[in-house]
Amino acid sequence: MKLIKTLKHNNTIFALLLSSILLVSCNGYLDVDTDTDNPTIAPLNYLLTSTQVSLGKTTGFQDYSGDVLQVYTHQMTVKEEQDQYGTKVNNITVQNDWDNSYLTLTDIQSLINQSSESGDLIYLGIGQLEKAYLMSVAVDLWGDVPYTDATKLKGGTVAPKFDNQIEIYKSILTLIETAKTNLKTNTGLKPSADDLFYGGDTDKWIRFANTFKLKLYNQMRLSSEFDQTGFNALIAENNFFKSIDDDFQFLHTGNSSPSDERNPLYLESYNSSQFTTFMSPWFYEIMMGMNPNIHNGNKDPRLNYYFFKQLTAGQFPPDLGDTNTGNPKADYWDKTTGFFTIRFGSQGPWSSFSTENSNTYPGIFPCGGRYDDGNGGVADVDSGTGIAPHRILTYDEFLYIQAELIQAGKLTGNVTTKLQQAMQASFAKVDQVVANSGTKQTGIPKLVGSSNVTTFINKITAEFTAANSTKKLEIIMTQKWVATFGDPMDQYSDYRRTGFPILANPNSTSKEYQLNNGDGFPIDDSETVLKNPYQLSLYWPLSELNLNKNAPAQKNPATYKIFWDN
Repeated sequence: MKLIKTLKHNNTIFALLLSSILLVSCNGYLDVDTDTDNPTIAPLNYLLTSTQVSLGKTTGFQDYSGDVLQVYTHQMTVKEEQDQYGTKVNNITVQNDWDNSYLTLTDIQSLINQSSESGDLIYLGIGQLEKAYLMSVAVDLWGDVPYTDATKLKGGTVAPKFDNQIEIYKSILTLIETAKTNLKTNTGLKPSADDLFYGGDTDKWIRFANTFKLKLYNQMRLSSEFDQTGFNALIAENNFFKSIDDDFQFLHTGNSSPSDERNPLYLESYNSSQFTTFMSPWFYEIMMGMNPNIHNGNKDPRLNYYFFKQLTAGQFPPDLGDTNTGNPKADYWDKTTGFFTIRFGSQGPWSSFSTENSNTYPGIFPCGGRYDDGNGGVADVDSGTGIAPHRILTYDEFLYIQAELIQAGKLTGNVTTKLQQAMQASFAKVDQVVANSGTKQTGIPKLVGSSNVTTFINKITAEFTAANSTKKLEIIMTQKWVATFGDPMDQYSDYRRTGFPILANPNSTSKEYQLNNGDGFPIDDSETVLKNPYQLSLYWPLSELNLNKNAPAQKNPATYKIFWDN
């Protein structure tokens, strides 16, 4: 099954695997006692590619928990259960992430075991880093999860125990260092095209290892488990991401056959028969400079890259709008720009209607959609390419992490300068995604070096300089939230850790800025709190609890915290 999935992933991968299969078949031609049609051990290059294809899906969109997290972080809205923080125990996207994580972990463990036995230590080191990353995501989503018993099915363990989340994190930190040691040996077979992340470049893998470890330390910085000695050693090593060329990301292609390899968010939006993902007006208004709390009056130059508006400025919505009465029948419509969507948690009269020809779509960044040139037009599958990476850990995110650590007093340096560098890198990332998208649109301007970007960063700098320490952290985290649009996993962790960025509260008694519109967000009998409070972790999937006799009792996700959430 894994072979079939990988063969479908990429024509290049298909050629690579085919050559490997032919080589194995030729070498074993005279071995009549070996069933060459049903090998029991996969080649390392196949295993590596397979694990990375699966890893690229983790917390992704469409079929995985990215669908939930993008709503919890208020960058998108939907008309499904997560729209009211109500993700349930049998949510299929969360279940898919759980299943994918442990199927992938099993393959990674096979890669680790085989490369360890054969002495191919580069493959071993990469496998160990993949395992460390995958298990960190599992802890960040669920807390206690199966770990030590999770890959022991061959030994008879069919009901793995749930390990303590703190102990898993400690093991992850150790595993990262072990992986670095193996990578530095440069021993054994050398990956190349089968390594979809770095093409076998061990220097980049080591820089990823250190940057990833810094991210974990940053998440732990308020916890009693924070290891100051280990942190100091990592900082002294000083071997982190150097540029956007080091970004840890899964590259989607424009291939649509035999399986569709385009960005899942693009497919969900531009290639869907039913529009289900809407752009968050809270996110839009912060980028527009309309929010009175932060960046007020400072319009973000990335707007036309992030959002494609089918409506032009002043154009009346064609789907449901009543031109006789002037009623647009819109849950949210900014007629000055054409931005059209629904609000978070809305129970308003127009929130559930189909408005596919009016809705605003995700743009060329982050999903390979269409750049908004202001001319509008009905979006369809041919409006973009779908060529945009799943960004997992990037250079600009690393710089925001450094800025947060400096602001928190954990790292030395000039926090204002670091914030400026992070913002510049985030604009450069948009330019890179556009350049690599294969778009046929012409005249898309570059952001880096433009006067709009310079003005924007100067205004953020002035706002930051005038702010107190708490507001400074809010500005750092808000800019990181904007820059990592399309990567909701780290946004979900950041909000739980820091409380920033400030998210829309539909039940606010202080006349919430853009949600004070009588849209009937569900409330309890006292009309003071949400029916479904913010989930600090996700439910353990119901199927796991039903089948695993060693699983714990189900948690309350509104109170069950990840250990670093202080």
